[in-house]
Amino acid sequence: MSLISLARRGRAVALVVGALMLVPLVAEARPGGGRSSGSRGSFTNSAPPATNTTPGGAQTFQRTTPSPSPSYAGPSAGAAAAQAARPSFARNMMMGIGAGLLGAGLFGLLSGSGFFGGLASLAGMLGFVLQLALIAGIVMLAIRFFRRRSEPQLAGAGAPYARQGYDAPQPAAAGMGGFGGGAAAAAAQPQPVELSGEDFNSFERLLGEINTAYSNEDEAGLRQRTTPEMFGYFDEDLTANVRRGVADRVSDVKLLQGDLSQAWREGDSDYATVAMRFSLVNALYDRKSGQVVEGNPTQTQEVKEYWTFLRERGGAWKLSGIQQAA
Repeated sequence: MSLISLARRGRAVALVVGALMLVPLVAEARPGGGRSSGSRGSFTNSAPPATNTTPGGAQTFQRTTPSPSPSYAGPSAGAAAAQAARPSFARNMMMGIGAGLLGAGLFGLLSGSGFFGGLASLAGMLGFVLQLALIAGIVMLAIRFFRRRSEPQLAGAGAPYARQGYDAPQPAAAGMGGFGGGAAAAAAQPQPVELSGEDFNSFERLLGEINTAYSNEDEAGLRQRTTPEMFGYFDEDLTANVRRGVADRVSDVKLLQGDLSQAWREGDSDYATVAMRFSLVNALYDRKSGQVVEGNPTQTQEVKEYWTFLRERGGAWKLSGIQQAA
């Protein structure tokens, strides 16, 4: 193969890699990243009924840890499920070490020293790199631990939000006709739940507070208002933003229209899936320069999403899932 051909192939690979690196930056921002994440208890795999706000229905979950029982089985169970869905630092580190050993062995073969001949020449360097990796891992874990302990609570939590009001529930939703049959429904035996105006006020308040906490990168505020599963997804997205050097800022969130899609009870947990159309201002900023890298910091955009809320008996409503309108 000629040098010219190699150069052209190298440029092509560089262009592909560059395009892939830009993908996260052009993805839709705001909490959830424009994806469908979370769960809806026994109905995680069932689409919520369409409403006047979202006549086209909802997309299926792209990130979820579904289970036949209520998804909020307690902090330890939910946190374990979210952690299982996220990459393991130790596993990635061991894979990297294994790849290094394999590369050293192949180098030995190519140089005529045998498969393990290359290991001796690289043993010192490998030990040094391993020590650096261990020290870096300990420092990262310590920083993350102290950051979460010192995270401030959300300022202005519980402030009232202007609203135009939710439409009356659709007959199918109010009568639970949208649930249908199936083994999952029979096993869970959900029961209809009547919601009050205070419940809908809570949903609207959470819409604003969760967006504000996400914009402020307030992990304590997010943890307080979401299930462990949803907090895991938000934390994953915020961590990715830090790695890319960007900050996702959301402001001026206002509910324009909303109506109930489904409301039911599973065991000691109440669920409510609400279709909401709301406006917001959203943009991604470079952390160093403060320049806008995506979005418009002055232009209002409208969003249609299904938000599912979960309430333990005697507890407060928490966000359990976000689904994009189809």
